[in-house]
Amino acid sequence: MPAVPLLGPRFHTDPGAMYRDIRREHGPVVPVLLPGEVPAWLVIGYREMYQVTGDPALFPRDPGLWNQWPNLPEDWPLLPMIGNRQPSIYYTVGEEHQRHLDMVQAAMERISLMEVRRHSEQLADGLIDRFCSTGQAEIISAFAKPLPILVLARVLGFPDTDGPALIKDMGALADGGDDAIVAHQHFGGLINKLVASKREFPGADVASYMIDHPAHFTDEEYRLDLMAITAAGYLTTADWVGNSVRLMLTDDRFAASLTGGRNSVHEAMNEVLWEDTPTQILAGRWAARDAWLAGQHIGAGDMLLLGLQGANSDPETHAVTATSHDGLRSGNFAHFAFSHGEFQCPFPAREMAELIARTGIEVLLDRLPDIDLAVAPQTLTRRPSPFLRGLNVLPVQFSPTPAVGGR
Repeated sequence: MPAVPLLGPRFHTDPGAMYRDIRREHGPVVPVLLPGEVPAWLVIGYREMYQVTGDPALFPRDPGLWNQWPNLPEDWPLLPMIGNRQPSIYYTVGEEHQRHLDMVQAAMERISLMEVRRHSEQLADGLIDRFCSTGQAEIISAFAKPLPILVLARVLGFPDTDGPALIKDMGALADGGDDAIVAHQHFGGLINKLVASKREFPGADVASYMIDHPAHFTDEEYRLDLMAITAAGYLTTADWVGNSVRLMLTDDRFAASLTGGRNSVHEAMNEVLWEDTPTQILAGRWAARDAWLAGQHIGAGDMLLLGLQGANSDPETHAVTATSHDGLRSGNFAHFAFSHGEFQCPFPAREMAELIARTGIEVLLDRLPDIDLAVAPQTLTRRPSPFLRGLNVLPVQFSPTPAVGGR
């Protein structure tokens, strides 16, 4: 059977149907083509995902193994999403990966979660103040995108003024368009300025704590690690906020609780991680040697893309994951939204992302209790990326309310 192009409107409009179709045709491991006819494998089986992410010896996250490097042009748009033997937490393996992970986790653990919540509440109020008196807003651009990066900017050590540039650069990186390479370079420049600033004027932030770590790292390593955690933390959290608000405004299971129960926010956020996870596909793993996976021959150096959403919706597992009569999985966290295994998202980062997203949504619902979708749900469109699943726009309406003076 021919390989499946990993682009096209179906990945944006109805990825669930897309995964069902390619699973029926190819099984849990699918041959795909990236832009430029670059071959790869997409893992969409729950068991196969567990196998790949749980075996770093056979399937390490080492892009230097990739057998397609000689065939790639220098301006290949997905290059920033793949990387290449960079000395960072995301692209190192074994002891070197653990060394970076220890440094990053130690820095994040020094951040006060009470401070993160305070920043999240204050910045959420400030953003809502800009539109609360109008009775209408576009929540993605006005709230879901700016909130996480403004909070992360403070946590990581960026000045607040860098927020708009960070939003623009990382959006371009995620979408993998013609401007991705330029955005990646500009993003790197902002990180260079941050590292230089924190060497001279350290503060109570992740960048300063990383530099203060006793293990020796170069400025280039700090830069690459900060780029990795900033992009991963912002892009996924912004889409987590947007997708959760969309679910609460369009799904009858949450309609009755918009004006009340706090549990509904938590349930909606967890349901999104199962059904509409921000990271649909994650690059990647590379086969250290020839192997067989679900009947497919994986050649040495082949790239495997982690189809996190496809694995979450695997029918062999999906039917047994619901934990309540209405199909919600509020107590089930066995999804792959944060990946799995040695290279999964560090726990402090998950904890911080959840706190930012949940606090922001709670403030939004407190401030605008009768918020409602202003367009038909079927007209909502998604960002043009098979890797990340976030909304382009989310127009809402509500009763106008006065500003509270948030900053």
